[in-house]
Amino acid sequence: MSNTFDSIMHTGIIKSIDKDKINVMILSQSACSGCHAKSMCAVADMKEKVIEISKKSSDNYKIGDQITVVMERSMGPKAVFYGYFFPFLIVLISLIVLISLTGNEGLAGLISLVLLIPYYFMIYLLRDKLKKKFEFKIS
Repeated sequence: MSNTFDSIMHTGIIKSIDKDKINVMILSQSACSGCHAKSMCAVADMKEKVIEISKKSSDNYKIGDQITVVMERSMGPKAVFYGYFFPFLIVLISLIVLISLTGNEGLAGLISLVLLIPYYFMIYLLRDKLKKKFEFKIS
């Protein structure tokens, strides 16, 4: 990760250290939070998020240390696909198919939303594999 254009960087503070992971709290800001008119806007938003980072035996960090968390920029579109786009496609396609089959919009909408439960359950079951794929590092 030699080039800053190839990575996404956030500053964070170490909240806890376990045997095999470091939990880092970062402030996630909306794109407009740096705007001079943010006090007048209801869209500006800052949220605290905790990220798990694999701990290496050579890491000598302490709770409260300020660090920079780095992730490859190419992982961003994949995360958006798995988290937003694919579930949207599930709902949209199932809604269209179910409306055409049943003619009942309410039932079709309810079933379309219920179909997300197995998808997110599968994501939950594959969380360890996805953690390896979407790996954060400390720089």
